[in-house]
Amino acid sequence: MEGTYDVAIIGAGVCGANIARRLSAYELDVALLDKEADVSFGVSKANSGIVHGGFHHNKKYLKARLEIQGAMMFDRLKAELDFPFVRCGIVVVALHEDEIRAVEQLYAQGVENGAIGIEMCSRERMLELEPSLSRDALGGLYAPGGGIVEPYRFVFSLVESAAKNGVRLLTGWEASGAIREGEAWSLRASDGRSLRARYVVNCAGLYADEVSRIFGAEDYAIKGRKGEYYLLDKLTRAKPGRVVFPVPTSVSKGMLIVPTVEGTVLLGPTASAIDDKGDAATTKEQLETILRSARNMIPDISETDVITSFAGIRSILGEDYYIDASAKVPGFIQVAGIQSPGLTASPAIGEYVKDLLKKAGLVLVEKADWDPCVAKLPRAKDLSPFELDALVAEDPAYGEIVCRCERVTEAEIVAAIRRGHTTLDGIKYFTRAQMGRCQGGFCTYKILKILMRETGMSWDRITKHGRESTVLRGEL
Repeated sequence: MEGTYDVAIIGAGVCGANIARRLSAYELDVALLDKEADVSFGVSKANSGIVHGGFHHNKKYLKARLEIQGAMMFDRLKAELDFPFVRCGIVVVALHEDEIRAVEQLYAQGVENGAIGIEMCSRERMLELEPSLSRDALGGLYAPGGGIVEPYRFVFSLVESAAKNGVRLLTGWEASGAIREGEAWSLRASDGRSLRARYVVNCAGLYADEVSRIFGAEDYAIKGRKGEYYLLDKLTRAKPGRVVFPVPTSVSKGMLIVPTVEGTVLLGPTASAIDDKGDAATTKEQLETILRSARNMIPDISETDVITSFAGIRSILGEDYYIDASAKVPGFIQVAGIQSPGLTASPAIGEYVKDLLKKAGLVLVEKADWDPCVAKLPRAKDLSPFELDALVAEDPAYGEIVCRCERVTEAEIVAAIRRGHTTLDGIKYFTRAQMGRCQGGFCTYKILKILMRETGMSWDRITKHGRESTVLRGEL
């Protein structure tokens, strides 16, 4: 038995991390559980990284109200935590007359939602805002409140803040059984570990339906929707200054062009219903569809700038989020069906779930010593030569470049490992090493050597993302 907690949160993605951090401000014992080897390894690791502009959804939906509230919270979160975020703005491009009418509806919806600064744009205004757009653009919409964020760094920083304030993180913890014993739940993991918790929050993403059944709660089915992406090199000539949306369809917001906060350009996603929730394969046909769609909006996009492709799986339950106390079992909060704009809404979801727990009987007493801030890790690529020289004088490892594409030093790799990121993907998401043009071709060996030195792991125990993802096999 690993202890008794006031609250156990199942799932350390962006929603679970926000909830954990919010609860860390109170005199509570909180456990954050995830079946993967690191946080954000589920749905949260592969999305568009957008803070939405508040115009895509009618505020009759809970997800729209949480999106609007959550979007306004990012400036303060950035000041307190250590993750990249920029309010670069969003444009929606209309290429046909019928799309102008759809944009007018989005604008009216944005005004009703209180989207700050939203405006309808003529063709000339659109080209002024984004000169790289196709000359076929007839007009569009501009939402200056939209932005871009690095999603995994956001989750890492939230969890670091929560842990600093007392939340216990347990990774590799896959829920396999639950029994209600008196006023608490007794939870069991697939590896035999167990714990008790008075309240449980189900943030299990794609597998929230399975977790719900384990607890004898509501019976529902989460469907997977796969979105494939292209990633373009930082040197591409086609990089826009703002997030570029097409006019949305009934199925999705369409395939976007996103100038990521770290300088690359993201194209996608597609939207394909899948039966296998683990199917993250990409296909030539879908990726060609992405390129065609992107070139309709920005003609200069070139396939030669592509450095990688990947896919993310969205959790589809219905038109709206399912965030509520279970009506079938006590002390169980459902946070399910969190698709787009889940990243944007996640800080507000943290507040919303805190209030649900209070309504369910959880006593909240604020901590006098709660500290919302985390120390910001120096990163070589953000420093001037003089600042970097000063760091090297203190720690020579800042003078050893491990990843040339992203200019990541040995000191940053070591810092990631000492924060608990001991897989290649965990290090990649924390530092960006392996994310550049060569996609780890030059730096992976160096990272492996540092991992072995810092952790004492043998070469055959190092994994890409935990479980059955060993990097090296055979004999060395």
